[in-house]
Amino acid sequence: MHRSSELSCQVALIPAVFFSLFSVATLAQQSDLRIDGERLNATMAHVKTIGLNEDGGSDRVAYSSHNKDALAYLSELMQAAGLSTQIDVAGNLVGRREGKVAGLAPIITGSHIDTVPNGGHYDGIVGTMSGIEVARTMNDNGVELDHPFDVIVWSNEEGGKIGSRSYRGAIGADEMALQSLGDKTLGDGIAYLGGDPNRLSESQRQAGDVAALIELHIEQGAVLDREGVTIGVVEGIVGIKRWNITVEGFANHAGTTPMDQRQDAMLAAARLTIAVNDTITGTPGKQVGTVGRMQLFPGAPNVIPGKVVMSLEIRDLQMEKVSLLFEQIEAAAQQIAMKSDTSILFKQYYESPAAITDERFKTTVENSANTLGLTSMHMPSGAGHDTQSLQGLAPLGMIFVPSVKGVSHAPSEFTSAQDITNGANVLLLTIIELDKQLR
Repeated sequence: MHRSSELSCQVALIPAVFFSLFSVATLAQQSDLRIDGERLNATMAHVKTIGLNEDGGSDRVAYSSHNKDALAYLSELMQAAGLSTQIDVAGNLVGRREGKVAGLAPIITGSHIDTVPNGGHYDGIVGTMSGIEVARTMNDNGVELDHPFDVIVWSNEEGGKIGSRSYRGAIGADEMALQSLGDKTLGDGIAYLGGDPNRLSESQRQAGDVAALIELHIEQGAVLDREGVTIGVVEGIVGIKRWNITVEGFANHAGTTPMDQRQDAMLAAARLTIAVNDTITGTPGKQVGTVGRMQLFPGAPNVIPGKVVMSLEIRDLQMEKVSLLFEQIEAAAQQIAMKSDTSILFKQYYESPAAITDERFKTTVENSANTLGLTSMHMPSGAGHDTQSLQGLAPLGMIFVPSVKGVSHAPSEFTSAQDITNGANVLLLTIIELDKQLR
């Protein structure tokens, strides 16, 4: 090779080497990024005041004036973080930071800020405020993702995940007349927040329209707190099936009917409740089963119950296992009915399929926790979340932080400032890494 050609090749290599070193340095710098924990927890404290009641709980129910005031505050924070903001047709507050590469679908994070009546101050709020803080940290440090980055405050999670379900086109027109947890119908509530219930079809997304969805949330259980673990790597959101059960016996005089001649529907229902517990606990796994409602008829102290209407709910990450457990419970019920001279009829009325999180996301969350020197464990989510609504549209992931004593949906719900900061830092590093993986 001529000397001029050698020199030309060396010169040509300089930019490539320079940019390679620059890229490595940039990635290292990004892995050293940390959110401002003091700032994050200050915004959390301010949101707490919006809807705070005399009992110390939150009345920031969906579509209330408190809900609307909180969205206005969050919109200001988003704009200060360099996000463009809008209320979409479903009443979701969407903040967007554009990406460097044209044509890529967005990476989404966020949660909800609506509460149950007299609810807590961390459910949903931790994920929402951490998402905004992640955007502020990126803005402050000039970090640009390849993908657009959306922070979404999903509307009315507590009343049926209305905002997130709109992305699936799963909100029926007949639902708009239903009553929300507050004083408005769903349709009126969406309009009150600035949405348009007549245009909900415009909110629907198709597979590929979202690159990834990652949600930070409090556990709402006591596992992390009890085990002393900082970060929960969510394996998936459990599927749920619910049944109404009708137990038919014969109502008769409680004083004149001998014990061996009774067709006591309540006794059969009690035995069935025990059978549910025995079936669920007698099978290896993390499944749960609950009899949460029971009505007796005629409901008089001097009448043997002739009829009982009760509920059954089973939750697990595997829908096949939910079905198998139900079959075992149903078989036990038939034995109980035969021995008690009653009839037991099951009627399913609700199903929410399990949402399994993406393996890459679980690995990334765990690695992010390790980078920060935090302990972590894999675990299912026993509660439903907005993330569940988007299954099938995009790969999903969730991060849990501890709930002290497992209390949720109550004024005493609590997650420490340090745990919130830890979770937000895991979220930050996870989003930066996912942006690279999903290019």
